[in-house]
Amino acid sequence: MLANSRTIDLTTTGRRSGRPARIEIWWFYFEERFIITGTPGRRDWFANIHTDPTVTVHVNGASYPGRATVIGDRTLRRRFFESSSTEVQWYGSQADLDRLIEAAPMIEIRFD
Repeated sequence: MLANSRTIDLTTTGRRSGRPARIEIWWFYFEERFIITGTPGRRDWFANIHTDPTVTVHVNGASYPGRATVIGDRTLRRRFFESSSTEVQWYGSQADLDRLIEAAPMIEIRFD
């Protein structure tokens, strides 16, 4: 069920405020991983995860606690951004492939 949902709400802990910060965001089920990414640039949710990797995913009225890890593996990042998924291809219209691989924020969510 989680793998079939594209849009979720993600709650992180504010790195300065310490308060919950909730956003609506896309995620992807790719190679049996739940991945969240974005276009290159500063993202508060990504900065928050560097301070506290504890997250909550909200989807279809349910909440799931998890832990985020930054994906730095360039080979995995390339496979992801080169995938044929229509939604993933949107990112390619926003930045070139090399820039996405190098600088796009990208995390994997694992559930407790």
